[in-house]
Amino acid sequence: MTERPSDRWISLFWSALLHGALIGILLFGYWSYQERPKPQVAAPAIDAMVVDSQTLAAIPAARGKPPEPAPKPPEPEPEPAPPPAEPPQPSPEEVAQEKEQQQRELQEKKQAEEKQLADQARLADEKRIADERADAERKQEAEAERKAKEAADAKKREEERKLAEQKKAEDAKRLAEEKRKADEQRQEAERQAELQKSLEAEERAVALRSSGAMASWIQQITARIQRAWIKPPSARAGIDCTLLVTQVPGGEVVSVRVAACNGDEAVRESIEAAAYRASPLPPPPDPAMFDRNLEIRFRPVD
Repeated sequence: MTERPSDRWISLFWSALLHGALIGILLFGYWSYQERPKPQVAAPAIDAMVVDSQTLAAIPAARGKPPEPAPKPPEPEPEPAPPPAEPPQPSPEEVAQEKEQQQRELQEKKQAEEKQLADQARLADEKRIADERADAERKQEAEAERKAKEAADAKKREEERKLAEQKKAEDAKRLAEEKRKADEQRQEAERQAELQKSLEAEERAVALRSSGAMASWIQQITARIQRAWIKPPSARAGIDCTLLVTQVPGGEVVSVRVAACNGDEAVRESIEAAAYRASPLPPPPDPAMFDRNLEIRFRPVD
């Protein structure tokens, strides 16, 4: 707690007042002592005659005796000590002043004690506040250290997590790359095997198509379409059309288109409808002969 300027001036004021009161008391005592009446000491009565030294010298000569040396004068008796003087009785004004002085001294003593108690209380408050501030600072420092440690631990954990995630990502990337390469190798092997199989199947299909079995299968399909054909009124003799038929395994027709045809639009539409009605188409004698896209020449016999 910081001392205020007013407290310092108050302390100086009370100190100066106390010293002034002490000096006043000393001056009052000295003045009272000087003013006391001194006792009068009475001198003792002596019966004597004054004689000079020549008369004393002539007295022995007149008697026919040699002059005797002059006797030594008697030593003076010490003066008796004055009786102790009774102290003068103080006047009512002095008694009142003394009482007032005592009251002032008691008041000053009380004020000094109160000031001392106030100073002690102030010092205790200052110490308490300083202790509380120091305790708060220690708590703040401890809290700051705790937060710094938690932040450092969190940062360390975050770095460890990132490193673990990075390693995991690298491992996953490596495994994915290995899997991709393995899949590519497997797909390449499958493509090679499929290609080899397709080549073999194509070679076999070509061989089969060039045989009489293929022609026989196409004739069966053509016959089924012709049986399903409903001749329109505008059809004339000598119809010759080329059909492009798309089928799926099992013989189901999924698409029909009339390419070249010498018939009118009604004839063309009737032939497309006949191809759909002929679905499913007869299966080939050998599965290797199956072909999705068939080219059929439609020439109905009248």
